[in-house]
Amino acid sequence: MTDETPQAGPRWPLIPTILVLAAVAVMIALGVWQLQRKGEKEALIALYQRNMAMSSLVTYPELPPVEDRFLYRKSSVVCLEPVRWDPRSGTDRAGKAGIRMVADCRTGAEGPGVLVDIGIGDDFAPPKWTGGIVQGTIVPGPEQPTLIARMTGKATPARAMLVTDAPAAGLRASAVPSAADTPNNHLAYAGQWFLFAAAALVIYILAVRRRLRP
Repeated sequence: MTDETPQAGPRWPLIPTILVLAAVAVMIALGVWQLQRKGEKEALIALYQRNMAMSSLVTYPELPPVEDRFLYRKSSVVCLEPVRWDPRSGTDRAGKAGIRMVADCRTGAEGPGVLVDIGIGDDFAPPKWTGGIVQGTIVPGPEQPTLIARMTGKATPARAMLVTDAPAAGLRASAVPSAADTPNNHLAYAGQWFLFAAAALVIYILAVRRRLRP
């Protein structure tokens, strides 16, 4: 008669479990962060909507970045001369597509100048516009830093732009961006992170249970 010591069955993997739980915790934290960003973005959109309702003119901010309290407010600048043209695709206020004429205007001897959208044309040829007093709406400029640049601290301060109320001769009035154009997809992003966390946890538990099954 021999003694047989029963062998222990497979054990629950410790290190992989710790790694999976850490990954799930990170995804949940990202989901919570997106919910916080959702609230911040809603407050920002509400500020923009209040700005749009104001009819008084504000002094155009000279240096970037432009504070949120200035965006979508009415303002005016004096363009001494356009030093550079940046044609971009856009639409006029009737919804017709065209080429948006953005002038980088000199406003003094020094400084970054002001970006001015003076209207929509049908080709890339710069208009015969030499500057002057421009009144319009302050909106975010066409070149905004990427998310990666902002996260790494390498973002260049974004310049705003003035969309003129009265287009230059031969051009059509450009459509003015509004607060409603501000993206707010943070709730969907939060849901995705929570879904990823739940899926990762369920898949891992099923895989381990299958491994431990006699």
